[in-house]
Amino acid sequence: MNEPTPALDHRLDLQRRQRLGMVEAVWGEHKSAEQIAAIATKLWDAGEVLLVTRVSPQKGEAVAALLETPALRYHSEARCLTFATPASPEPGASPEPGEAFAGAATARVAVLGAGSSDLGVASEALLALQCHGVGAELVLDVGVAGLHRLLDQLPLLRSMDVLIACAGMEGALPTVLAGLLPQPVIGVPVAVGYGVSAGGMAALHGMLASCAPGLTVVNVDNGYGAAMAALRILRGAGAGGRP
Repeated sequence: MNEPTPALDHRLDLQRRQRLGMVEAVWGEHKSAEQIAAIATKLWDAGEVLLVTRVSPQKGEAVAALLETPALRYHSEARCLTFATPASPEPGASPEPGEAFAGAATARVAVLGAGSSDLGVASEALLALQCHGVGAELVLDVGVAGLHRLLDQLPLLRSMDVLIACAGMEGALPTVLAGLLPQPVIGVPVAVGYGVSAGGMAALHGMLASCAPGLTVVNVDNGYGAAMAALRILRGAGAGGRP
């Protein structure tokens, strides 16, 4: 792997996975390709998991050109960069995504998208869970405008430990889920919709004002944050602790 000269001295939280059971995600949107490459090199050298969010295809290509390693993988739907997992990591190589807590591999999380326009945010949440060794399933096109589509999925959703619901426009999906099912529901407002949708603010306000008790809400488009909230819930309950 090439080692680009960083423009800044990046102070990484290399103990976060040991302290919290979560990897340090790197916000890529407002970092240069050179900065991301320098951070990736430090994480690789430390044997840590790489997860860079909000990376455009062009920036992903630029980072790949700087690092020149087949271990780097760009996830187009999630707009994220990770290191591919080697079958048998050698000392100093990128590690396998370890379990965030005992039994993480047996936990089950459903990541729902009200429509296919929510796929990017849902994919970010899905990938973040996978980086922590948590099994997750993507369920798309179950928005409340066609409620029968959601009702058809209830048998599957009842078997899950945590539900992450991504929705734009009025953002009603998490409220409906939280009124139908007992599992923890995490709402993710998505910046999708006309005019008064206001870049996801209508969905955010709708979820915050929900009458469904116990609904958790994260920031607009924050798929990673929803995945980390799910990890905390699973870790606190013990993996597989369904209601």
